Amino acid sequence: MSTVVLPSESSTGTRAAPAVKPAAVSARSYRLDSIDFLRGVIIVIMALDHVRDYFMLGSMQDPMSDPNVGPALFATRWITHFCAPVFVLLAGTSAGLMSARKSRSELGGFLLKRGLWLIFIEWFVVSTALTFAPFGIATMQGTIIIVFQVLWAIGVSMIVLAGAQFLGRAPCLWIGLAIVIAHNLLDSFWPANNIRDASQPLWAGLHSQTSVRIGPDLILNAYPPLPWIGVILTGFGIAGIFEKAPQYRDAILRRAGIAMIAAFVILRAPNLYGDWHTWKAVDGDVARSVMSFLNVTKYPPSLLYLLATLGPAAILCSYADRVQATVKSVFVTFGRVPFAFYIVHFYLIHACSILLGVAQGFDASQFLTINMMYPKTGYGLPLAGVYLVWICVVIVMYPFCRWVASVKSRRRDWWLSYL
Repeated sequence: MSTVVLPSESSTGTRAAPAVKPAAVSARSYRLDSIDFLRGVIIVIMALDHVRDYFMLGSMQDPMSDPNVGPALFATRWITHFCAPVFVLLAGTSAGLMSARKSRSELGGFLLKRGLWLIFIEWFVVSTALTFAPFGIATMQGTIIIVFQVLWAIGVSMIVLAGAQFLGRAPCLWIGLAIVIAHNLLDSFWPANNIRDASQPLWAGLHSQTSVRIGPDLILNAYPPLPWIGVILTGFGIAGIFEKAPQYRDAILRRAGIAMIAAFVILRAPNLYGDWHTWKAVDGDVARSVMSFLNVTKYPPSLLYLLATLGPAAILCSYADRVQATVKSVFVTFGRVPFAFYIVHFYLIHACSILLGVAQGFDASQFLTINMMYPKTGYGLPLAGVYLVWICVVIVMYPFCRWVASVKSRRRDWWLSYL
């Protein structure tokens, strides 16, 4: 494989000697196929969770909170845990790779604008897709539901990274790791994690799910940003790994992945540290014991949650170049336009759920709300049906994503960097 050379940063934040970088890049030179492949796999898995939210018979917000959840539904929810950590980490890594072609001032300006843009989209575009009620939900006396999810987390993290990246990669890495490792020390005294309690102070939302009312808007802070800031800083700090020749990059990723999985087991087995939700063995029930062991905290993402997801993701990324070309190209296509996929798939899923509801005898108006308020009896599909709808959604999304990816590869319009 031929290689190209890009400059990198030393640990002091100054420009260091050039590092070898693989040629498997898109027309936008800071993109790597291995990163886009991983991002594509993750965004396809993410769609499964959102289809479950809107189509599952008797759907609940988080099946893992049900002590009687079956293994199949548990696995369906658990596999989607990989999505947010990988998105946020790779957002930082992509920014780190962009630092090779942008000055720090240019990169800081881009990250600041990008972060604000993502928060705007979360507030006005994604929240509308979730409810189809931009002017208020009729059954909630006109309340407008705004849900701050992963775009909010990435947006806030990018704003912080816009300033932190002036320190250089190595300081960002150490600060990020310190936050990721130590933030669970806050668990014992931070306010309770209750998104329905609107009386908590605003600062509590840094590490706990919170809600706040602003006029007719009810803002649900589902993704407390503090740990995600640690993840994006870590991602920025490790960007140099992806500037190495493929064999060195992949070896580092595999070793790091194995180390994270080992750390997860070592910390989890004795309930030593890293997650307030302890596990326990269930006598005579191996499946339920395993589910308890794997049931780690996402809101906010605990250290163990991040180890359990980013470890396997690093190993998967290290094998991206070995994936069969046709299969790889499909996921790379999705991974090059994650923003477009993310926005459109919410509208598609919600619209299809209305069609299913009408077919099952409900009025369409009953689905102009957030999925948690969908009819609990008589609506929805069994888990097999959820998987069928998910496959259809992914198939329908592919031509659109391929077209958007083609446009981005051919053109250099400034605004395409925000899609």
